Amino acid sequence: MSDVLTAEVLRNALVVAAEEASIVVVRSAYSTFIVEGSDASAAVLDARGRLIAHSMATTLMNSMALKVALPELVRDVPLEMMRPGDVYVLNDAYRGGVHTNDLLVYRPVFVGDRPAYFAATMIHVSDLGGLSAGGMAPLATDIFLEGLQLPPVRLATSAGLEPAVEAILRANSRTPDKVMGDVRALVAGTAVAAARVGALVAEYGAAGLASGIDDYLDYTEARTRTALADLPEGRFEASYPIDDDGISPEKSHDVRVAITLERHHPQPSDGGDVDPQAPDGEPVEPQAPDGEPVEPQAPDGEPVEPQAPDGESQVRVLADVEPPQMRAVVDFAGTGAQVPAAINASASQSLAAAVFAVRCFLDPTIPMNDGCLRAIEVRLPEGSLLNARSPYPCGGRYVPIYAAMEAIFQALSDAVPERAIAPSGILQPFSIAAVGAPYWIHLSYDFGGVGARRGLDGPDATGVHFGIGRNSVPQAEPVESRCPLVVESIETIPDSGGPGRNRGGLGSRTVYRFLADCHVTTRGDRLRLAPPGRDGGLPGRVGGFFKRHLDGTVERLASKVNNVRFAAGEAFVVETTGGGGMGSPYERDREAVLADLDAGHVTERGAQEDYGLTR
Repeated sequence: MSDVLTAEVLRNALVVAAEEASIVVVRSAYSTFIVEGSDASAAVLDARGRLIAHSMATTLMNSMALKVALPELVRDVPLEMMRPGDVYVLNDAYRGGVHTNDLLVYRPVFVGDRPAYFAATMIHVSDLGGLSAGGMAPLATDIFLEGLQLPPVRLATSAGLEPAVEAILRANSRTPDKVMGDVRALVAGTAVAAARVGALVAEYGAAGLASGIDDYLDYTEARTRTALADLPEGRFEASYPIDDDGISPEKSHDVRVAITLERHHPQPSDGGDVDPQAPDGEPVEPQAPDGEPVEPQAPDGEPVEPQAPDGESQVRVLADVEPPQMRAVVDFAGTGAQVPAAINASASQSLAAAVFAVRCFLDPTIPMNDGCLRAIEVRLPEGSLLNARSPYPCGGRYVPIYAAMEAIFQALSDAVPERAIAPSGILQPFSIAAVGAPYWIHLSYDFGGVGARRGLDGPDATGVHFGIGRNSVPQAEPVESRCPLVVESIETIPDSGGPGRNRGGLGSRTVYRFLADCHVTTRGDRLRLAPPGRDGGLPGRVGGFFKRHLDGTVERLASKVNNVRFAAGEAFVVETTGGGGMGSPYERDREAVLADLDAGHVTERGAQEDYGLTR
């Protein structure tokens, strides 16, 4: 057994390996959104499919995809068929992926003659076909309209990229040179992480590294269960609506959740570690080349000792006291069925949303790795908005998973009122692209205001996201240097935060004026149904997408539109939604309202009408 210090050193070393890989991807990529928004993810996993570490800038939605998709890769390409230097890629949303533009890249790390670990990277490449440039396709009615789909295939060997795969990627992209630059960056990132993991194997030995990893995963599980024990036991339910699906604007959809916080008594039939999931939700059993099941192997080639129920009776925990057998069961039964529109999500994305939302109510210092997942069971009905099956589109995954997050936030706010948060405005993705070749593409989003929290105002224009904030929004100067547009203004919107004893965070307004004709595609939500307040707080102000014509008139666009043509000189206005307030606005401290007036967060009208203040 490794000691506490050694396990923590190993954990941090593996996190640094993943972080270095993501930095390499950002610095090597070609796409503006990656280079300027640092939107790259990296992770280290083991051959059993466990998430060991991920980069600090990584969104959980990406690292969860890398975890869930790895067993799918091993299903198609058994470990025995892999060779040093091989690199694999997939983007299949129904097999752990996200959507077509998100490429998941894996490099096996060998210990002896067998892969023991995987270095993985992931980014949203500039374009892989589909209805609109950049992979937005908000009006897609099936997956085939969203772009090129890739099952697990070998992307590179020690000799370089596979020519046939490169030819396929180039033939399906409006920006082939950028895409291949991004792909090479992904491959380079995996090489760096793999080298760092190899160095740790050399330093600690195969058995020593494996033992240290087991210890810190067990420790993470213990801390997660201990944190869950601080929450009240019981069942807590909530739901959250989606504005529309873009196809039938008058029809809304709902995501429903029931969270059960309970002391779990392991039974012989219960599972241990979170098993890799097949598309049908069943655990994936590793297969030998002949299709027969193989015995799980530790990195040193020895058989893996079977886990006891829920990983407890044979788990080595660094703490002296057995962890409380608490768990959270997050069940989305009752969520709307999948629809032929871009408001469905793949299972990996919904799993990430659920885990992220629960973790927001736990100790924030708990590491994110497979140990945490053992204590949180997520049930995603197959064929629902949160677990779509082919051929239903998955590109609009932000819409349902943000509804899932909000439903969990509200359910747990009922469970733990002292940590409550009102609903928030969310990110509003969009793309701006040339109307024809040669193509240029600007992919971006902006954030709404966060809902008010107990005793605290909501942060302005930062959104509730899976680990990133405004740093992921490309800055004006590099965007202007790469695309024929001018960013005229970026500002917060007064009075957009929901009034309350604690005010919701403000939304923002950004104006893009175009120097050339272009197409704009949007995929927003919470632009019709405002985030409500809590405990007497009022809703946030809804934002929207707008077209400012040459004569100065402004036209509101639908929240989900595809390839709306703008002429040179016209402007695209992005307004995000404010967060809901908490508590009666008439209970807000007078000095806080005056400070908001002075800062421009509320107007004189807002102070008077919303808070009853005159001066």
